[in-house]
Amino acid sequence: MKNKLKIKGIDCANCAAKLEREIQKIAGIENATLSFMTEKLIFECEEEKREEIIEKVKKVIKKEEPDARLEEN
Repeated sequence: MKNKLKIKGIDCANCAAKLEREIQKIAGIENATLSFMTEKLIFECEEEKREEIIEKVKKVIKKEEPDARLEEN
C-alpha cells in the first residue's frame, strides 16, 4: 500500500536525505522517498502494519530532526 505523509520543518536537502536513509531502514518499509521541496514522504508498506510503521517514522524524525513534525494527509 502506498502512503503519503507530510513532514514539516526540515531545514535543508541534506537533512531530508539523512531522514530518508534512516526511514528506509525501518522494517516493513519499501521504496521510501522524501522530497525536501514538497515536504512529502512517500513509502510502501503492508496495510495492516501502517500504524506501527508511522509510529516508527515519528520516532526516527524525533531522533534525527527534532524540529520537524509529521502530518498525516
